[in-house]
Amino acid sequence: MEELKSGSDVFFVLIGAILVFAMHAGFAFLEVGTVRKKNQVNALVKIITDFAVSTLAYFFIGYSVAYGVSFFASASDISGGGAGFESNGFTLVKFFFLMTFAAAIPAIISGGIAERAKFNPQLAASAVFVGLIYPLFEGMVWGSRFGFQDFMTDMFGAPFHDFAGSVVVHAMGGWLALGAVIMLGARRGRYRADGTVIGIPPSNIPFLALGSWILCIGWFGFNVMSAQEVSGASGLVAVNSLLAMVGGLLAASLVGRNDPGFVHNGALAGLVAICAGSNIMHPLGALATGIIAGVIFVKSFLYIQNKLKVDDVLGVWPLHGLCGLWGGIAAGIFGMESLWGLGGVSFMSQLVGSFIGAGIGCLFGFVIYGILKKTVGIRLSEEEEFIGADLTIHKISAYPEDDHGRG
Repeated sequence: MEELKSGSDVFFVLIGAILVFAMHAGFAFLEVGTVRKKNQVNALVKIITDFAVSTLAYFFIGYSVAYGVSFFASASDISGGGAGFESNGFTLVKFFFLMTFAAAIPAIISGGIAERAKFNPQLAASAVFVGLIYPLFEGMVWGSRFGFQDFMTDMFGAPFHDFAGSVVVHAMGGWLALGAVIMLGARRGRYRADGTVIGIPPSNIPFLALGSWILCIGWFGFNVMSAQEVSGASGLVAVNSLLAMVGGLLAASLVGRNDPGFVHNGALAGLVAICAGSNIMHPLGALATGIIAGVIFVKSFLYIQNKLKVDDVLGVWPLHGLCGLWGGIAAGIFGMESLWGLGGVSFMSQLVGSFIGAGIGCLFGFVIYGILKKTVGIRLSEEEEFIGADLTIHKISAYPEDDHGRG
């Protein structure tokens, strides 16, 4: 029976890893559909190459930082024969699952910096974020390392609760992206000298919608499989994720006046926000969390683009940074027993923990991109940006036959 349980857990987490891995195609097509045609190849190459860099950074450094486990041992040991490694290679498949979460950090950032960022400096930033910065906070929250959870419990009566990563993954990625977006500056022609906003429409709404659909489907692996064992799988997590998703979608549709970009990203806003409390909220609390997230996304996206003149192409800071921050706080509200939640959370712990995660992301976003900007540069030249990242970096466009007049 023990072997059956162990094998079942391995398979369960492996399916979760595959679903979250598939979400990276969603990140890619969401960006492909949003950027202009001359930057579509760059979006595709950037996401998959970032994934490769993230895998190596997390395998050699990040997982050890977060959980104190190193894979520098024999195959016999790491597959279950050594101390600290679980049977049937469960530790290895857990690494795979958590690595797909870690790789979401550069995938999130990618959407904010689209159309004007250099390629290789971004890969370097991804390695640092996934190897060091993200695992630091991941270890504090999920690895119970560095005394963070003990401190939160002593101070506020409960540990910081983030079941599937509203703050650990999404807020971290969104607040890291804020530094990159501000350091890069707006795309050429996005704003006139007098501050007038010049609209840059998405290149392909069907691709944008496809990206959102892929992300929505994979998200149920992201959330439900965060239990990391078959016995912990919960229908509550699935239904809460579903209701938060539709709440965010409908709220964004209403506030965003049926704009397809807001509609499809509104669903993601709800899913970002529900990650933290999906295992402790009542479905009605999840619905409210998603509705508020949808409003937050639309209102903050319009405000930073039109008022603050911050050119965050896919709106990753509003979507992941702010909705992720809200999700961490919402777990401390709708997770309370008085609101039909399961309890075991403290509002102050959720509030403080959420802002600590956002603060770490914001700080290191400015620090790392500031260093890269001063040393190797992070932005394409004016001419390269005009030509487009596809031809400038990858020497081919998304539609090469059209380039030669044969399309």
